[in-house]
Amino acid sequence: MEDRVRTIGVLTSGGDAPGMNAAIRAVVRTAIANGIRVCGIRRGYHGLLKEEIIELTARDVADTIQRGGTILQTARCQTMRTEEGQQKAAAICKKYGIDGLVVIGGDGSFAGAQKLANLGVRTIGLPGTIDLDIACTDYTIGFDTAVNTAMEAIDKVRDTSTSHERCSIIEVMGRGAGYLALWCGIANGAEKILLPEEHDYDEQSMIDDIMECKKRGKKNYIIINAEGVGDSINMAKRIEEATGIETRATILGHMQRGGSPTCKDRVYASVMGAKAVELLMEGKSNRVVGYRHGEFIDFDINEALSMKKEIPAHQYEISKTLAL
Repeated sequence: MEDRVRTIGVLTSGGDAPGMNAAIRAVVRTAIANGIRVCGIRRGYHGLLKEEIIELTARDVADTIQRGGTILQTARCQTMRTEEGQQKAAAICKKYGIDGLVVIGGDGSFAGAQKLANLGVRTIGLPGTIDLDIACTDYTIGFDTAVNTAMEAIDKVRDTSTSHERCSIIEVMGRGAGYLALWCGIANGAEKILLPEEHDYDEQSMIDDIMECKKRGKKNYIIINAEGVGDSINMAKRIEEATGIETRATILGHMQRGGSPTCKDRVYASVMGAKAVELLMEGKSNRVVGYRHGEFIDFDINEALSMKKEIPAHQYEISKTLAL
């Protein structure tokens, strides 16, 4: 009984992602249903170090599952990377009686959770990032909403690109990962997808292809460019100068982070939030909840952080074939 979790803290860290509120709601309601108190920590690890801690009730998370962003707000925290910051964070958790902590974020957030686990705070990580770049899981909270938001925007750009017979370069988010670009490229029928993971990007070859498509009577040419490749505006200028075809760059930016989460992000985030509480109730710590092969599972954080994730080569080759 002494080992029983009595108070769970929950925070969102790093970039926000649609579905985070669904995960928070699930943590709060699952914990309360099992007689466990919940503390919400505002602004991630930064707020933890500033003691921005509030008690959350079931009513506090009512009507939040459909909202984008995070009701707890989020921030990045360099201090948490230091031993002094980690010791202070663990001491604050102890001060407020937080003996279990659910961290919703990406790899950087998990690294902080790992340090707290080593200092005696039981921690569970939930993968919350639109980038889909966490290696231990096939799904991350927010990706489905972000990719659908980008897909719909690209459809609209293609409409106007066709009307003006333009070439359009559309840059999507993802930092150093190309999953958003790959999925949008296939879903939107793009003529070219530029990924940071691929090293065969040849601008002259792409220019030649644009000219060939123009000769065949094609009315538009869509290039999906990953954030990790970047340089979309200058690329558009170079292509226009080389081809004489009007070329425009559209950088979708942070609109991809916002908006009401899709059904998938609401359901999967809710299941992950509930599972995090269940793991803490079982006495587990230093775990990350993931989704693989149709099942919600958990990994040791150390193992999860050591994994490497690569773009599915088969999907990328299919995208090239479909572009023909």
